[in-house]
Amino acid sequence: MHRSTMTSVLLLLLGGCQQADTEPFLEHAQLLTAPVAVAEFNLLDQTRDSFTHSHLIGRWTLIFSGFTHCPDVCPTTLGVLRAAESQLANSDHIQTVFVTVDPDRDSPEAQAEYLAAFNADWIGLTGARTELDRLLTSLQMAHVRVPTGNGNYTMDHATAVVLIDPSGRMTAYWTAPLSADKIAEDLARLPAP
Repeated sequence: MHRSTMTSVLLLLLGGCQQADTEPFLEHAQLLTAPVAVAEFNLLDQTRDSFTHSHLIGRWTLIFSGFTHCPDVCPTTLGVLRAAESQLANSDHIQTVFVTVDPDRDSPEAQAEYLAAFNADWIGLTGARTELDRLLTSLQMAHVRVPTGNGNYTMDHATAVVLIDPSGRMTAYWTAPLSADKIAEDLARLPAP
């Protein structure tokens, strides 16, 4: 084997080892076979500050989509995430983001009031429907508006909690039924960025 070929093979092998070392071992989440790029987007957080893809870089991010008028799934899921985070000795390297699927009703102020009941440090995102759809589509988080009569509506939406790695890529997700203990166990395994 030529020296240059051997060097190339060794570099490929080393690169593969380095990649494997950076992937977290999660017992209860569905780990993707390869991280998936998250689309570029520009949304508003609950303080009306801009929130873009760059805000996903440098820490682990939990993303859940829903809406503040949700009667059951959203408050239940956010309660599970709050309970999971409360079990961690240190969660400074993790941020939780709630992305609305109902921008017509979920203003930044509505997001702030809603999230205060769970964790005021969490981030609530809203904005132009095109920007929300760009982000949610890249995360494979479907949603649809469902008329309920008399001009009212509700939203059907994905119920998974997505994990974004410190490089800003979707790397895993948890599906219902969600367990605070199991999510906390997985989050405790995440290496510091």
